[in-house]
Amino acid sequence: MGKLRHIALTTENPGKVADFYKAVFGMEELKRDAKGQVFLSDGVINMAILNFKTDDDADVGAHGPNFSGIHHFGFYVEDMASYAERVEEAGGERLTRIAEPGTGGLFGHNTGMGSGPNYAEVKFRGPDGVIIDMSESGWEGISL
Repeated sequence: MGKLRHIALTTENPGKVADFYKAVFGMEELKRDAKGQVFLSDGVINMAILNFKTDDDADVGAHGPNFSGIHHFGFYVEDMASYAERVEEAGGERLTRIAEPGTGGLFGHNTGMGSGPNYAEVKFRGPDGVIIDMSESGWEGISL
């Protein structure tokens, strides 16, 4: 069974939104990047609070750079190839590549939340257009 372990919100003010979740729910801040994006965790789920400022930003989504709300969510899976096939058979679309086993490449792209391939994910679009991340290695600050 896939396990929900990652949610990404997009907003105009990631710092303010992160401070809200930290103050209300006691979430731990893991990282703030150069773009002002904030990454939090409750120990089980990783929450990315993002700000896509231009249409050229990665994964800006169908609603454009001014959208506020849930941008994507992520499932921890034990067998990426099997779940990728399931997504595509059910009408989803793969957005990032899956590295060939044994090549030393990442599954998808490195999230920047750790060194090396520790936090890699593959992105898909569901039939309703919502972005779904899947990862065999999880996200920083979560419990598998």
